Amino acid sequence: MSRPSFDPFSTDLDHNSALSVLREAVAGADDGELFLERSQHESLVFDDGRLRNSSFMAGRGFGLRAVRGEVTGYAHSTEISGPALRRAAQTARLAVAQGGGTTALAPAMQPVNLYPAIDPAEGIPVARRIALLREIDAYARTLDPRVVQVTVSMGSSLQEIAILRPEGGLATDIRPMARLNVAVIMENNDRRESGSAGGGGRHDLERLMAPAHWQALVLEAVRIAEVNLRSVPAPAGMMDVVLGPGWPGILLHEAVGHGLEGDFNRKKASAFAGLLGARVASPGVTVVDDGTIPGRRGSINIDDEGTPPARNVLIEDGILVGYMQDRQNARLMGVEPTGNGRRESFAHVPMPRMTNTYMPGGDADPAAILAELRDGIYAVGFGGGQVDITNGKFVFSCTEAYRVRNGIVGDPIRGATLIGDGATALQQIRAIGNDMALDPGIGNCGKQGQWVPVGVGQPTLMIGGLTVGGSAA
Repeated sequence: MSRPSFDPFSTDLDHNSALSVLREAVAGADDGELFLERSQHESLVFDDGRLRNSSFMAGRGFGLRAVRGEVTGYAHSTEISGPALRRAAQTARLAVAQGGGTTALAPAMQPVNLYPAIDPAEGIPVARRIALLREIDAYARTLDPRVVQVTVSMGSSLQEIAILRPEGGLATDIRPMARLNVAVIMENNDRRESGSAGGGGRHDLERLMAPAHWQALVLEAVRIAEVNLRSVPAPAGMMDVVLGPGWPGILLHEAVGHGLEGDFNRKKASAFAGLLGARVASPGVTVVDDGTIPGRRGSINIDDEGTPPARNVLIEDGILVGYMQDRQNARLMGVEPTGNGRRESFAHVPMPRMTNTYMPGGDADPAAILAELRDGIYAVGFGGGQVDITNGKFVFSCTEAYRVRNGIVGDPIRGATLIGDGATALQQIRAIGNDMALDPGIGNCGKQGQWVPVGVGQPTLMIGGLTVGGSAA
């Protein structure tokens, strides 16, 4: 049975009365909006030969915001009704009670169409999904007798939003998401190592359930675990590093991308604050945040303030040319919003956030880049990391990396961490490959307690002089 369409303005809250309350709440303010949402999340986890977890969550609510200068008044509720909205308006008004602001002009609220307006799990029985997870588990175990544990997770979500602005504009979006992940543990001679692979995007679950897709994920997870079984302790010291294409762009996202968000730069809390027009990276280095790539995990038809997304060039040929902006920080910095105002849900205020952040490719042959690496490591997979936004210092752990000497890729290594800072690393990029790739659709980004889906990407890169933390000198 089809899911009824989301109509935030029903008998409990009609459009005209909602607009009237919103206008009263933001009278004298600089900006504000009413954000309405309905969402659902489904998840299945098949672990160690049995269904370990099955969950379904659904919710709805609204958030009302009034903004004056740097001050934000925000109230939210899970009850979408006239009385609840009026109570929220009274709370939001407290932040702008002195008045004196000028209501901002309406944005160009013309959503694009980057993904289908569907429930990604509709028409796919839970029994069929569980049967597939069991099949994936069995397939992984047939690939290698050393596989001792398999964990498969499948998830889908649907977020439906409506944004009402005091100027009368109404924007809506229906955002599907699907994801499949496979993790294995292999054991050999009392040594255990793991490998994982996953992917997804803004499309239906059927795409992930195709044998060609899930079998490739299983093969990749088993391959990584087998590589890790052969790994030797990582070296330590200062050395050159070659990063592989695709998911290693997570380092770019964390160490550089967050530093290019408008709020950190307005508050001068970023290593890139005040450097517009200055050279911040090696020649040839360009960094882009693009929320308009069809079907990608970080793409949006509109941001969570009603602004259409864009392909925003942040660094061009090594020169810092722009920041990512929401409406509030753009207004305070005297620039236009860039479609990067994002929030986790109706219970959160929007802030500048990345969408799909990547470095376009250069003209170097990836094989030639590796051949130039005299003594270093080749890192193609990353796990967790930590970054200090104020100075860009980062520490990232490698999940798949190799020792390289005289251009020859040698043993896989374990326990390697990359240590450096984003601003310096950008200046030390020595070669840019022609193999730019986006990640398979697995990224989530946290900021101030809010999580949103994102994409990352990059080509093969050589970076000089990073500190490698390992377990052997």
